[in-house]
Formats: sequence, C-alpha cells, structure tokens
Amino acid sequence: MKIHDLQPADGSRRRRKRVGRGIAGKGGKTAGRGHKGQKARSKVPVGFEGGQLPLQQRMPKLRGFNNPFRVEYQAINLDTIAESGLTEVTPESLYEKGLVGKGALVKVLGRGELSGKVTVKAHAFSASAESAINSAGGTVEKLPLPFSVRPAAQGNAHTNR
Repeated sequence: MKIHDLQPADGSRRRRKRVGRGIAGKGGKTAGRGHKGQKARSKVPVGFEGGQLPLQQRMPKLRGFNNPFRVEYQAINLDTIAESGLTEVTPESLYEKGLVGKGALVKVLGRGELSGKVTVKAHAFSASAESAINSAGGTVEKLPLPFSVRPAAQGNAHTNR
C-alpha cells in the first residue's frame, strides 16, 4: 500500500473546502468563481435567471384540482352490517350506531356475508353487495340523492354578459 492508495472510509465526512483565503491556496483570489461578472459577486439568489421569471415561479402553485361534481360516499361493507345486528339498515340507524357521519351519503359494498334477511336502504350499492343481499332473502332500496343536479362548477367558468 502506498500513500496515494489511502482514501477515507466509506460514509466518512470530508472537511468543507475553504475558499478565498489568499492567493497561495488552491481556492484563493477568485475562489473558483472565474473573473468579474454577476456570478463572481456575492448575493445572487439561488435560481436567479437574470431577471427572467424563475422556473420555480413559472410552475403552478397548486397541483391538480378539486372536482366540483364529486359525490363522496361513506362505504359500509356487508360484514359491518352483519355485526351491527340491524334488520333494517338506513343511514340514520348507521349514524346512531356510530358507523357513518351525520347526513352522509351511504354506499354498501360487498365484503363479507349476510346470515339473515336484511332490508337495506342506502344511496348506492355495489353490484356484489346488491346480489348478496338479494340472495340472503333481503331487500335493497336505493335512496334518492339530496340533489337533483350536481352543483355548478365554480371558478373561471365563462358567463354570457
């Protein structure tokens, strides 16, 4: 092994290069900044593009968008209905049991099995849940949504003046 074969251990830290400490050192005088010009001076912000609007500001601030027409359901599975012991399931009875929020739109999903007849009233059903309820001898009743037309889009919609 020779002196030029030596190197720091993997993951060890090296000292920071101290520049601008006189012309004798390797990082002296211009300190690796070249000669004159704006970049040779101090206080040029990171990302500065010579007065052009920087890339960071050209990018939109918020990613994606919120769909104003989204209908959000609270999901209830068949195994949860079976555990609750209810024979008639409605959004109100599920709220009383603490399974959904107040005024929530309820969608019944098909995970699990039902043992007996159950009458289920909800705003939406998955195909598997509907068939499982019917095959167990129960009935399915779809409740109307609290709005007839989805709410109008808000924002930059063009209106005739």
